[in-house]
Amino acid sequence: MTAAPASGAPSVRGAEVGRRIGVGLMHGLWRPRVLGAWKVPVSGPVILAVNHSHNIDGPMVMGVAPRPTHFLIKKEAFIGPLGSFLTGIGQLEVDRATADRTAITRALGVLADGGVLGIFPEGTRGEGDFASLRAGLAYFAVRSGAPIVPVAVLGSTDRRGRLIKALPALRSRVDVVFGDPFQAIEGARSSDTGGGGRRVGGSGRRTRKALDEATERIQKQLTAHLESARHFTGRRATL
Repeated sequence: MTAAPASGAPSVRGAEVGRRIGVGLMHGLWRPRVLGAWKVPVSGPVILAVNHSHNIDGPMVMGVAPRPTHFLIKKEAFIGPLGSFLTGIGQLEVDRATADRTAITRALGVLADGGVLGIFPEGTRGEGDFASLRAGLAYFAVRSGAPIVPVAVLGSTDRRGRLIKALPALRSRVDVVFGDPFQAIEGARSSDTGGGGRRVGGSGRRTRKALDEATERIQKQLTAHLESARHFTGRRATL
């Protein structure tokens, strides 16, 4: 019997619909090469930490991930029909300018229900090198105890499209490399509820020092994964 969703958590069914739409679009427009998807735990709460250098990075991961994913997306994208669509496919609106309690509660609800939460830990689109991390990822990981799976999206900024320059060239190769799961706090373990999800609780250490230490550990792990992914795929950092 499947556990009831936590209050305010987005629709898992909607996220699965989004995943299926993403599969068709991403494979139809580009040529994604997916590596290490088997490393994503098949059940229980998981946080996908994705580098962010292009607008298609989120949809790309949503389409190729082995499980339906709920991404935290800036509120500016939730306008008009697009906003209704994003809500319908289980994505989470977040105000990056403040401590958005509603978004935080809903994101923790995803993890409490044993779902997959997608986060761009850099907070906004940039070089995609994990050089500057915000504390949000560490907070969710420490608070929930969910493992973090690093995800490197490579190639989305290599070639611009001829007709739509804001998008990568059609049928160009984009690599999505999933890494090994790890805990934000070394030695910490998730607590299984025995139901459809896992208890949100983590280590209980949510002091500023603990979050700072977790952020430092996370950054090292994400940076190491990105370097490994570049080496494995034969790609180099964009200068």
